[in-house]
Amino acid sequence: MVTTTLFPMLYLTLELPKRIINDAIGSQSETITAYGFTFDQVTFLAILCIAFLLAVLAHGLLKMRINTMKGVMSERMLRRFRYQLIARILRFPQPYFERVSQGELVSMVTAESEPMGGLMGDAISQPVLQAGQMITILGFLFLQSFWFGLAAVALIPLQGWLIPKLQRQINLLNKKRIQEVRVLAAAIGESAAGASALRLNGGWRYRMAAITEQLGRLFNIRFEIYQKKFFMKFLNNFIGQLTPFFFFSIGGYLVLQGAVSLGALVAALAAYKDLSSPWKELLTYYNQTQDMALRWEVITERFAPPGMVDENLFSGEPEELPRLTGDIVLDGVTVQDADGNLVLEDLTATLPGGSVIGIAAPSEEDRRALSELLTRELLPSSGRLRIGEHDLSGLHQAAIAARIGHASSRPVLFQGTFGENVMMPLRMRPLSEGSDAVHYAEAQRAGNSADPFDAEWLDPKLAGLDDPEALRAWWLSLVQGMGSGSALFRRGLEQRFDSSDHPELAAKLVEVRPIVQQAVRDAGLRAHAFFCKPDLYNPALPVGENLLFATPRQPITRELLAGRADFLAQMRTLGLDETLLDLTRDVIDMLRQIFGLDGTDHPLFRKLGIDAQTYETAVELVEKTRGGAAAVSGADMALLFMVPFRISAEQIGPAFSEDLKTRILELRAGHALELQDSLGDLFAPLRMDAFAPGLTVLENALFGKISDAAGSKADELRKLVATVLEENGAQDLVIELIYDVPIALGGQNLPGLFAEPLAFSRATIKRPDILILDQALASYDMQTQAAVFRNLRALLPETTLIYINESFENETVFDLFLELRQGRLVSEEADTGGEEDGGARADLARKLRALEQTPLFSGLNRKQLRLLAFGARWYQAPAGEVVFLKGDQPKDGAYMVIEGEAGLYLPKEGTADQLIAKVGPGTLVGELGLIRKEPRALSMVAETDLSCLRIGEEEFLAVVENDAATAFKLLQVVAGYVSN
Repeated sequence: MVTTTLFPMLYLTLELPKRIINDAIGSQSETITAYGFTFDQVTFLAILCIAFLLAVLAHGLLKMRINTMKGVMSERMLRRFRYQLIARILRFPQPYFERVSQGELVSMVTAESEPMGGLMGDAISQPVLQAGQMITILGFLFLQSFWFGLAAVALIPLQGWLIPKLQRQINLLNKKRIQEVRVLAAAIGESAAGASALRLNGGWRYRMAAITEQLGRLFNIRFEIYQKKFFMKFLNNFIGQLTPFFFFSIGGYLVLQGAVSLGALVAALAAYKDLSSPWKELLTYYNQTQDMALRWEVITERFAPPGMVDENLFSGEPEELPRLTGDIVLDGVTVQDADGNLVLEDLTATLPGGSVIGIAAPSEEDRRALSELLTRELLPSSGRLRIGEHDLSGLHQAAIAARIGHASSRPVLFQGTFGENVMMPLRMRPLSEGSDAVHYAEAQRAGNSADPFDAEWLDPKLAGLDDPEALRAWWLSLVQGMGSGSALFRRGLEQRFDSSDHPELAAKLVEVRPIVQQAVRDAGLRAHAFFCKPDLYNPALPVGENLLFATPRQPITRELLAGRADFLAQMRTLGLDETLLDLTRDVIDMLRQIFGLDGTDHPLFRKLGIDAQTYETAVELVEKTRGGAAAVSGADMALLFMVPFRISAEQIGPAFSEDLKTRILELRAGHALELQDSLGDLFAPLRMDAFAPGLTVLENALFGKISDAAGSKADELRKLVATVLEENGAQDLVIELIYDVPIALGGQNLPGLFAEPLAFSRATIKRPDILILDQALASYDMQTQAAVFRNLRALLPETTLIYINESFENETVFDLFLELRQGRLVSEEADTGGEEDGGARADLARKLRALEQTPLFSGLNRKQLRLLAFGARWYQAPAGEVVFLKGDQPKDGAYMVIEGEAGLYLPKEGTADQLIAKVGPGTLVGELGLIRKEPRALSMVAETDLSCLRIGEEEFLAVVENDAATAFKLLQVVAGYVSN
C-alpha cells in the first residue's frame, strides 16, 4: 500500500518539467490561466518550480520510507528465519549431530542466511516498486506519444533474453575459474611443503613449468571472462543508447512536424533515463531469486532431518507435568541408526519404579544409546517404552526435563557461571514480566520467543523448595552426598569474591586470621608464607600494591589508571615515575628475551597476569622511554605502570633490588594514604581487621601470600588453612563460592574433576522421578561409589535410580542388575553364543559377539567393531597344527583366540622347541609383528582344537590408528610383555 503511493509522486516529477517548459517558459502570453486561476508568467513559473521541488521532496521521502521499511522487514524476517533454524536445531535427533558438523550449522544460520535477509524484505516490495515505476514511466511516455512508448519498450525483451543468457555463461566460467584456483592452491601448498625435495632432486624447473601451465589455463579463463563480461556491458549499453537515438531522430522529426511539443520530448528523454534503473533492478532481482532459491533449498533440507522431536511436544507449556514414578517398561524396543544398522535390539525388561538399578554395558556406544533412549534423545524404530501409564514418545519435553535427570562424565557446559549451569533445570519458564516492552513487542513481531530474557526465571518450587536459600542448601547437601565437597572446597579457596555478596564468609575470614597465622607458626611454615604487615615489604604482592599497601577492588586496566591524573602527577612529584619506568624496562626486556613477541600464549606468561596487548604495546613504548619519563604521556605512563601493578618482586627476581624495596617502604610510610586517595575507590587498604577484596579466600584467611618458592610446603600450607576453616565452620560458605565460578565457552576452563559434580548437581537439583547416571562416577573408587549410592538413596528416597557403567565390582547393591552387550540385554542363563539364522548377517553377528567379548576390542564403537568384524576371517586349526612359524612375515594378520588353546614356542636347534606361553580365549596373538612390520618372533601351535578370528593387517592398523582407547589398551598389553 505504501509502495503504491510513490507512483503519483513519480508521475508528477515527470509531468511538471514538461509543464514548466511548455506552459510557463514556452507560453506566448504574459498571463496564464490554469485550473480557474490567472497568473502572470513569472508567478506561474515559480509555482510550477516549487511544485516540482515539493514533488521531488515527497517522492524522495516516500522512497526513503519505503527502503527503511524494506530494511526493517528484511531484518525482521531474517531474525525470524534464524530463530526458526536455531529452534529446529534444538529438536534435531541426537544421532543427526554425528552426521552434520557444528561449523556447518553455524555457517548456515549466520553467513549463508545473511544474503537471504535482503531478498526477504524485497520479496514483494521490490518487484511491485520497480515494476510500478516502469509502468508509471511507460504510461507517461505513451501519453506523450504512442511512438515514444513503443520506442521505450521495443528493446526491453531483447535485453531480458540476451543479458541473462550471457550472464549465465560468465557464471559457468567463474565456477571453472574457482576450480582452477583450487588446483593452483594445491600445487602451491605441495611446492611449499616439498621445496627442499625439489631443490635436492633438481625438480624445480619441471615444477615451475607445471605451475606456468596452470597459470596459463587460469589466464585463458579470466581472459574469456573479460571478453564476455565487457561485451555484455557494451551490448547492454549499446541497446540502452539505441532508444535515445530513436527519441532524438524520430522524436525530433515529430517536434518539427508539430505532432508533439518540445517539452514532451524533453520530458520523454528524462523519463527514459529513469526507466533504465528499475529495469536493471528487476533483472538483478530475478538473478537473486534464482540464487536464493537454491540456497533456500539447501538450508531447509539440512534443517529438516527425519526423526525430529514433534514441535507440539516442544513448544508452549503442557497442561500438567505428570509424575513418572511408575515402572519403566521396555517392550521389544529396537533402535536403528541412519544406515539401518541395529543399535539396540529387542530390549524387553521392566525396571521397577523407585528401585536402584545397575546396568553394565562394556561398550560406550551401548551406554550412550540406552541413556538417550531413556531420555527420548533416541526414538525406538519399533517397540514401546512406557513409564507407568505414560508412553515416553508422547510426553511433552517439559515433562521429561522436569522428571528425568541425566548425568554423565562428559557433560555439556554453557558459557556463564557454575551456578547458572547447575540451575538450568529450574529455569524452565519466566516467573515475571519483562521490563523492556518495546524489545518484547519487536521480538513478537519477528516471531521470536515470547519469553522475556530479563524476567526472573529461577523457580525453586520445581525442586519442591520455597526460596533460593533453601535451594542452595539442597545443592550443598547433594555435593556433600556425592563426596565432591572437599574438591569444591579446595577450588573455592582460590576464589576471589565481593564481600557484599558473601558478608558472612568475609567476616569469618577476618575472624580466623589470628588462628591461621598462629597455626602456620606452630607448624614451622612461617618462612614459606608472606604475611601482610605495614612495615614489611611483601615479595609476593605486586609492586603497586606494596606501594599503596592496598589491594584492588576490581581488575586494574590502562584506562582506569589513565583516568586517575592525580595519581600519575603524584608519582612524578615523588620521583617514583623514573624508578618504576626503569623497573618496567628491565622486566619487559627480560620477558622479551624469554617469550619474544609471539610467546604470549605460553602458560608461564599467562601466569604473570599481563594481557598480550598490554605487553606488546609496552615493548614498543619501552624504546621511546629510554630518554626519561618526562616525555611520556599520561596514557603511555598508565600502560607502563600496568607492569608493576601486575608483577611481584618474586616474579621479577634479582632485578628487584633491596634498595628499591626500602624506598617503596619509605614512600608507603609517608605517602600511601595520599596515593590511595588519588586512586579513589579502586583500592582497598590492607588491614588485619578488614576483608581484602583483591586476595583469594586462602590469602584472606592467611592475610598474606604463599611464596612461589615454597614447593611442597605450599601444599602443607593450603591443607593447614583448609583445616582451620573447616574447624571454624567455613566449609559450606567457601563451597558456595563455586556457584560464581565463571565457565568459558564449552567449559574449557573447568577441569574434569569439577565437571562431574556439576553434571551430577544439574541432574539431581530438580529432585527427578528418574535419575540416569551414565559413568557419572567414573573417577571414583568402588568404596566411594558405594557411599554415593547410599547417600543418593537417602537424598532421593522415591527416585528410580539407574546406574549405567562399564562394569560393577559389587552387583548386590542394586535391586535389579542387567547386562547390555552388543545392544542386547543378556542374563546369566542367556546363551549369547547361539547360532542365528544362516547367512552373512548371522556370521557378522557371531564375529561381533566374539570381538566384543575380548578386553582389547570391547570398547570400540559399533561402527568400527562392525568394520573390523567384516574384514576378519574365521580360522580353524586342529590340535598340533602350526598356525605360523618363527621368521614368517606377518602378512596373514593377527589372530584373536575365540575357543581352545595355543602355545607360543621359541625354536631351538637340535632340541625341542621352548614353550614360552600358552594363550586362551580373548588373547590377541601376532599384533606386535604387524605394528613393527617385522617377522614373527615365535611360532604358534594349536594345543587343542583352535578357533580364531584372523584380523588382516590393514583392518587392524586402521583400528589402532583411529581409536585412541584401543591403542591405549594395546600399549598396556605391550607393557605387560615388557614387564614379564
